[in-house]
Amino acid sequence: MKIGVSSYSYSRLVHSGAMQQIDVIAKTKELGFDVLEFSTIKVPEGRDLADFAAELKVEADRVGIAIANYTIGADFLNGSNGDLQAEIERVKREVDIAKILGAPGMRHDATGGFKPGDKRGKSFDDALPILVEGCRAVTDYAASLGIRTMVENHGYFCQDSLRVEKLAATVARENFGILVDMGNFICADDDPGIAVGRLMPYAIHVHAKDFHLKPGSAPSPGGGWNVSRGGNFWRGAIIGHGDVPIMQCLRAMRRTNYDGVLSIEFEGMEDVFTGLTIGQENLRRYVNLAYNE
Repeated sequence: MKIGVSSYSYSRLVHSGAMQQIDVIAKTKELGFDVLEFSTIKVPEGRDLADFAAELKVEADRVGIAIANYTIGADFLNGSNGDLQAEIERVKREVDIAKILGAPGMRHDATGGFKPGDKRGKSFDDALPILVEGCRAVTDYAASLGIRTMVENHGYFCQDSLRVEKLAATVARENFGILVDMGNFICADDDPGIAVGRLMPYAIHVHAKDFHLKPGSAPSPGGGWNVSRGGNFWRGAIIGHGDVPIMQCLRAMRRTNYDGVLSIEFEGMEDVFTGLTIGQENLRRYVNLAYNE
């Protein structure tokens, strides 16, 4: 298994100007990761995304680290001013960026859900046919370029494992699957150990993520915390420091013989490099334990 890191882990530094987007490539190699996943590239002012992606690929080749996945936002219900076909075409252009990066896979969102008053409906089942149309159109295009596409358990509305599984099973394309994020289930109050086991048959890529948790029955813990769909509190943690059952998730991965990429996506409040260093050390140790029991 290859242990990678999502560029989202560095986003605090990139957006503050403490680090340039292109610098995450060499830093990832320096920290000892096997591969890098690019998430929503911050393009320098005055630059074109495609041109900058080509520069990132050159730098990755120079450093000697593969770009394992490309992650973008999408919304087949509301994106591109609610025009489904326009959103599909926009996401297809992002597939072109994945090709430039040399990434074998691309993750896009499905939707954040219906807006209040939307006459098309409210429920996930109301949204499903629209989401399936969008996902099929994108993955069929991506297949022609040799790129697999996936959705992630992300965005609250399409986040718990039953909904994500229903989407993947209904899309029913060999080229389409799921980016299984073991931490994100917390945001939809879904048990990560059970959820990862449910979704691993569809997994193309996996995120290792940890969260600190507090029950919604407790007082608000204040700044830095977020609220789950069911009203519980969560915030990012270093791998191994939080409450996500990492070992249980890894055992579920082992049962399906998953040997692809496992990328850390760090969202904690700690120093980024400290968080990634400790997190990687813990994750490699946990993988060794879980896969050799």
